[in-house]
Amino acid sequence: MPAVAAPFEPPGVACAPPTAVAPLPPLRLKRGEDRRLRAGHLWVFSNEVDNEATPLVELPVGALVRVLSEREQFLGYAYVNPHALICARILSRSAAHPPDRSLLAHRMRVALALRERLYRAPYYRWVFGESDGLPGLVLDRYGESVVGQIATAGMEALRTEIEAAVAEVVAPHVLVWKNDGSARELEQLPRQVLTPIGRMPEELLVLEGGLTFSLPLAIAQKTGWFYDQSGNREQWRRLVMPGTRVLDVCSYAGGWAITALTRGAREALCVDASEAALALARRNAAANGVSVGTERGDAFDVLDELVRRGERFDAIVLDPPAFIKRKKDIPRGQAAYRKLNQIAMRLLERDALLVSCSCSYHLAAEELLGLIQAAGRHAGRFVQVLYSGGQSPDHPVHPAIPETRYLKAFFCRVTRE
Repeated sequence: MPAVAAPFEPPGVACAPPTAVAPLPPLRLKRGEDRRLRAGHLWVFSNEVDNEATPLVELPVGALVRVLSEREQFLGYAYVNPHALICARILSRSAAHPPDRSLLAHRMRVALALRERLYRAPYYRWVFGESDGLPGLVLDRYGESVVGQIATAGMEALRTEIEAAVAEVVAPHVLVWKNDGSARELEQLPRQVLTPIGRMPEELLVLEGGLTFSLPLAIAQKTGWFYDQSGNREQWRRLVMPGTRVLDVCSYAGGWAITALTRGAREALCVDASEAALALARRNAAANGVSVGTERGDAFDVLDELVRRGERFDAIVLDPPAFIKRKKDIPRGQAAYRKLNQIAMRLLERDALLVSCSCSYHLAAEELLGLIQAAGRHAGRFVQVLYSGGQSPDHPVHPAIPETRYLKAFFCRVTRE
């Protein structure tokens, strides 16, 4: 057998052994608390941690850890926030792939492949948190601009790596962090707006259904456009009849009303509490060759006033903000959804279309439908459900995480009994 050559060493210099990478600190769970994670969920709650074996308080906010079962079985890599109820979120289940820029870029490429299969132009939610394996991160595309939100301390700790991955995968002209949502307060993070790539644009441009909408970033809600409703607005296009009079409640930039007008509706009225949003709706309508009426005020108060004036509409859209943000809000929120639908039914013509939406995760679809039916009974109306919608496919649902299914939309024909 030929001799094996020794590795080359410069004269007088010995080869150093490879540098060992210290393993990430462990986070051990109590007995039986690994079942939900094994089923695919990504969250660890603080009461599931074995604090005697691995005290949460000793871990820095945003630190990366190895999540282990009580039998020392590896369950995944996660980031932690010892001060939050959801104290850890899984980023990787492969022991060979700890969270780093490479993993982030891979997740983003997989998410991008889905959206490019679904949409012809880059106007969509590119990353939807847990559903795309990146818990706490949202990224929306507006052509060559990306607007994102980071909702967790763990993702905030990875922000520099996320920015590098975004640049690597789509090379946007602009990346804006619109981190001004209340969810950051739960993680003890400051509200801020940052532009790590490019220059902050004054406005974002959205293309949807052949229409163009502009969104000034200064007044834009969340990440700008509500892409989650784009599929429902496509269904709305098919159901709105020419010549109808439309009421768009909680209209924001006027997406529902303007869509209806460009499909032949004769008139549309937008209702919103924000004058800036109503001004934006009027401007977007003009940009698409139509015009909208506007009424500023609390939705309940404005609808009550419309009832007093004897107004009637052929189609009404109810797209309010979440009335139920926490479990303790459920009774009051249910009453609010029922009341809103009840007033709306008093404004409908004898044979009309009602689109009733809820983005409250804590209100199940069947519960919203029950509230619509109760409102119909109280108003002496007969309700038929024509279509049941949810969030658009750029907001995919993770089958093991029910929290990722949040949007409900019922398209109802409402007639007098």
